[in-house]
Amino acid sequence: MNTKCTPIALIAAVFFAGSAAVHAQSAPAASAAKPAVIDAAVTDNRYQLYEGEVVKIDKKTRTITFKNKEGESKFVAGPEITNFAQIKKGDRVNVSYELAVAIELIKTKSDGVRSKVETNTVTKSKADEKPSETITNKTTIIADIVEVNREKKLVSVKGPSGKITTVTVKNPALLADINVGEQVKVIYFDAMAASITTPKK
Repeated sequence: MNTKCTPIALIAAVFFAGSAAVHAQSAPAASAAKPAVIDAAVTDNRYQLYEGEVVKIDKKTRTITFKNKEGESKFVAGPEITNFAQIKKGDRVNVSYELAVAIELIKTKSDGVRSKVETNTVTKSKADEKPSETITNKTTIIADIVEVNREKKLVSVKGPSGKITTVTVKNPALLADINVGEQVKVIYFDAMAASITTPKK
């Protein structure tokens, strides 16, 4: 994950850019859906990338000034932000990132076909609500099992690119009848979310 992005870059990439894409290898939202498959090995991490307060709003230039313990940052909201009028001084700004990896063992003979499917979803707030946006990415890979180490609870798989990855299986019972030549489904899920909310009194 790239943690060197400026607060404005983060906000612009997610909050105000519907066409932006976030990739699992570069840098999930707190409310984002989790992968449904968690049978074998799971990695789940959440990061708070930015948290601050709206301290100034210039309606003429549509400039918003945010502030946190690291200082102030300014952002000019373009015309695509139709709910700009909902933003008030004192509102809280939050940008978060989540990454989850799930692995499902598939009891089937490999036909030699390995695949990779990617989907991207953008969810925005309604026009009469304070601005918020979540960008989620889901990548599903079908890989071949090339090695099984039941003693160490390890499985090595080869994806569509030919790269071999070794993962730890949390439930050793799943390895009882899994063999080399069968397949595994790997789901990478990541999401970045930004929101402006009114603080609770």
